[in-house]
Amino acid sequence: MFTPTEDENRRLLRARDALDRDYAQPIDVPAVAALAYMSPAHFSRRFRALFGETPHRHLQRRRVERACALLRDTTLPVTDVALAVGFASLGTFSRTFTAIVGRSPSQYRRETHPVDVPVCFVKAWTRRPSSFG
Repeated sequence: MFTPTEDENRRLLRARDALDRDYAQPIDVPAVAALAYMSPAHFSRRFRALFGETPHRHLQRRRVERACALLRDTTLPVTDVALAVGFASLGTFSRTFTAIVGRSPSQYRRETHPVDVPVCFVKAWTRRPSSFG
């Protein structure tokens, strides 16, 4: 059986995975803490001790990472990108994006170009599984 620390770490990993998976949804700390079977305060303390950032900051960073990809690879308006990654307002999105990336979303889009992926990788990633098992 797991030691108490291992069990707690697994529960925190499960909660972090939920934040990563559902980043675009409205998420609050009490709901995620419930996934880890902890009180919100204890969850926030343990999450920060284990991952080096608060759950809220982790969620913001994850949303900004996804926004970077959308800004780089699509022509969606910045407001649509903000809403697509879970921000409720353009102002909060722009302020958070600039704090994390160091550039405004519009500036990031102007200065960054889509990532070229070699065709062989695209084919390997999108091919259907072999019928030979």
